[in-house]
Amino acid sequence: MSYGEFAYIYDELMRDVDYEQWVSFVKEKVAHLHKKSGLRVLDIGCGTGEITIRLAKEGFEVIGVDLSEDMLTVANHKAVEAGVKVEFYQQNMLDISGFEPFDLIVIFCDSLNYLHSEQEVQKTFANIYQLLKEDGLFLFDVHSVYKMDSIFMNGPFVSAEDQVSFIWNCYSGEHPHSVEHELSFFVKNEHNEDYARFDEFHEQRTFPIEMYQNWLVQTGFRVQDICADFTEHVQETSERILITAKK
Repeated sequence: MSYGEFAYIYDELMRDVDYEQWVSFVKEKVAHLHKKSGLRVLDIGCGTGEITIRLAKEGFEVIGVDLSEDMLTVANHKAVEAGVKVEFYQQNMLDISGFEPFDLIVIFCDSLNYLHSEQEVQKTFANIYQLLKEDGLFLFDVHSVYKMDSIFMNGPFVSAEDQVSFIWNCYSGEHPHSVEHELSFFVKNEHNEDYARFDEFHEQRTFPIEMYQNWLVQTGFRVQDICADFTEHVQETSERILITAKK
């Protein structure tokens, strides 16, 4: 999956997302550490760098990695504009290597859901374990089974805005708790009233919470906390699951 042209309108589409929730989540989880600033952080699936740059502004030493070269181009430009030092690298989360150990590794905004098999999730967990310092933290979020099986199936979702409009169809994927996203975007030409169309296809898959727990423990992690939607205990209708694990 490559974001391509999508990278350059991604922030416009995500403008209502409260990225500060993820930053607050990180700050809460590291609050007990004796070293609260200058922590080495790896942001996997960093996209256009919204969370990465915010963490850098909080005093973290951050490196961002993403599979999409276009996303990283946008992220690097934004970091320069924000006046923060962030290093960005194009890597697949399945094969991340070449870094010194980190105090904290995060995978946010359901990026982990782009892995398609149990083996890929387990391999990613193993890579992250190797990249963490002893007692280092691993924080990530995933779509809940309920969201994949119910919420996404309530589409299509349509947005009609002046600059960017889209039609978003969701279909059940071939695996349990998986979704195929078909998106058509209509982007207004800045020089005239014409709209350019481009299409994107994305696949996501999630697993029951118990499976994520078991894979983390098998890797060597200690699962410290599981919550949902940033504010509550996991419920049947929770949509975003957040997990904290320690090496």
